[in-house]
Amino acid sequence: MAELTPMEKSLARLREGNEMYLAYGRSDGNVTAAMRLRTAKEGQKPFATILTCSDSRVIPEVIFGCGIGDIFTIRVAGNVVDPHQLGSIEYAASHLGTPVTVVLGHTHCGAVAAAMEGHADGYIGSITQEIQQAIGDTTDAYEACARNVRYNAKKIQEAFVAHHELKEHVVVGAVYDIASGRVDWLL
Repeated sequence: MAELTPMEKSLARLREGNEMYLAYGRSDGNVTAAMRLRTAKEGQKPFATILTCSDSRVIPEVIFGCGIGDIFTIRVAGNVVDPHQLGSIEYAASHLGTPVTVVLGHTHCGAVAAAMEGHADGYIGSITQEIQQAIGDTTDAYEACARNVRYNAKKIQEAFVAHHELKEHVVVGAVYDIASGRVDWLL
C-alpha cells in the first residue's frame, strides 16, 4: 500500500479530529504549558492552513481536535479572500510547510445572509459584495455558503498558479454545520 502524501495525511487528521469532536463533544488538542513552551522554543509546525469565518461559533481548533501549533488559522467574516489572506496563506504554505489550505464556511453565516439580502453599506459592504459575486442568484442558504467556499478556494488556487514553490499546495473547501458539528467536505 502506498504511503499517504502530506496533503492526504493532513486531510485525514482533520477528518479524524472532526469525528472525535462529534463522538465526544470536545477537543483533545494539546494546549498544555509544555506544548506552549515547546512551540515558543522550536517554532510552529502546523499541518494545515484553515481560512474560516470570524463567527464565534466556528472554532477550528475545537472542530478538528487540534491544539497549539497544529493548524494555521486565518479568520475573516465570510471567509473571503483578499491580498491579506493570500499573504497569510502563502506564508503558511511556503515558510511553515502546510501542504493544504481548507476554506471553511459554515451554516447560518451572517455575512452570507447579509449578502443574500443585498446589504452593501459600511465596511461590511466590501465583504458582502465579494460574497454576492460568489453566490449569484441562489436563494438556498446552504448552497450560498458552499458557492462562497468554492469561489474563495478557486481564488486562492488561481492566485498561486504562478508560484512554483506552491505548485504542490492543495486548496479544498468544506462547510461546518454549527448545529450538528459536522464538517462536510466539498471535494
